[in-house]
Amino acid sequence: MPASLLPDVHIPAVSVYESVFGGLSDEDLGSVAIIDGGSGAETTFGELRAHVDAIAGALAARGVVLGDVIGLLCPNIPAFASVFHGILRAGATVTTINSLYTAEEIGAQLKDSGAAWIFTVSPLLAGAAAAATAAGIPAERVVVLDGAEGHPSLRDLLTAGEPAPEISFDPATQIAVLPYSSGTTGRPKGVMLTHTNLVANVAQGIGAIGVEKGERVLAVLPFFHIYGLTVLLNYALTLRAVLVTMPRFDLVEFLRITSEHRCNWLFIAPPIAVALAKHPVVNAYDLSSVKVVFSGAAPLNGALAEAVATRLGCIVAQGYGMTEASPATHVIPLARPDIDRSSVGFALPNTESRVIDPETGLDVVVPDAGQSEPGELLVRGPQVMAGYLGRPDETAATIDADGWLHTGDLATLDAEGIYRIVDRLKELIKYKGYQVAPAVLEAILLQHSGIADAAVVGADDEDGQEIPKAFVVLQPGVELGADEVIAFVAGRVAPHEKVRVVEFIDVIPKSTAGKILRRELRGR
Repeated sequence: MPASLLPDVHIPAVSVYESVFGGLSDEDLGSVAIIDGGSGAETTFGELRAHVDAIAGALAARGVVLGDVIGLLCPNIPAFASVFHGILRAGATVTTINSLYTAEEIGAQLKDSGAAWIFTVSPLLAGAAAAATAAGIPAERVVVLDGAEGHPSLRDLLTAGEPAPEISFDPATQIAVLPYSSGTTGRPKGVMLTHTNLVANVAQGIGAIGVEKGERVLAVLPFFHIYGLTVLLNYALTLRAVLVTMPRFDLVEFLRITSEHRCNWLFIAPPIAVALAKHPVVNAYDLSSVKVVFSGAAPLNGALAEAVATRLGCIVAQGYGMTEASPATHVIPLARPDIDRSSVGFALPNTESRVIDPETGLDVVVPDAGQSEPGELLVRGPQVMAGYLGRPDETAATIDADGWLHTGDLATLDAEGIYRIVDRLKELIKYKGYQVAPAVLEAILLQHSGIADAAVVGADDEDGQEIPKAFVVLQPGVELGADEVIAFVAGRVAPHEKVRVVEFIDVIPKSTAGKILRRELRGR
């Protein structure tokens, strides 16, 4: 069932700047675009566009030309939007950098991407400056948004009074952003996403996701991650919704901002869903404004989704994607509350999707009733990347000759065209020849009222054979033994899927995008 069941949408052949800001009406100019969740400071669409144009003009005056690469190391603050779009408006490419990176990691990305500038904030300056030095970027090209001696500031750029440059390029080939992803294997690589990739993915999500003009969208997921960049920043601004920013996740602050600013949409990753479903502090806040909780970045279990929906009295949906697809490829449409919440719904408009047998490469058979056998998910559409920067072999290993992006994720498909993500192909545990999906066991563990969080990885037993091992975080005040955990899972799975070993830990290590860092757990 390659073609999406959702009707195709028009994808304009324009730049990201034109797509987001080109259609602003006089009414829009005075409407609030961004609210700083901490301070409550507001930025209108008119002010934001003026900032974007001023930054573009200042950069052009300082020598930035079409195709230059500029690093952006910045938390979720309103200025991120101004700088990101200002760089694109100048014709340059943004490489977004993880705020948790070490100086060495920042430097590696700057060098690999060929960045000539970097924007950051003073709390992150030490790492940014060291990385810039290693990458050969001089101090005058290290912009510190809130100001630091020896470096230009955001104020310097905004007050330079330079007009935005006249830039012309083909949006289908001009690289807009270079986020870094490990893909299905290996070390992080620069993912070349064009203006058309980003514009297309926003257009594909407009009707399917369902955010409306004027609704308030909480932006806690990092903008440096493609999920936050496309689904929050660009998508919300294009729809003239209001972004409420949070620079980092803190549960109490998350709840306070949601309550005080009356946020309607919470875009989250599954770890936040666990907190919303189970943490007692949630009861202390008025979350009645929340209309939709939308999860992505990792699989969301249906029972957990239902628990969040029941507790908050809202709709819970999820989508699927990857950096290499800008990122969204599948979504549960807001208009389909009947669809199983543990699924990722339909392929987005203009998106083809297949599930193939990893061994044979043939499409799996979709039964008339129930789900197909698991296979690797493949997608094809206008949101699929141009390739990995400077890595043609790895690009060819990920996007085949027919343009299909091999996601490295296992999925099932049913006759209605609904997809379900089973697990990462590379994270499957091979127990005595049987394949065991960690996400399935994690979902069961989270059903236990005494378990706050959990992760499952493959570990070697005394014979060197791989077995499923669970790492478990208990709820405060709960006492639970390993045997009890093992028995709880054993009563709910096939014999080969049983958890064999349990280790209790204080916290499950996760990336800023909410993905479990299984490599860290395997190294314990």
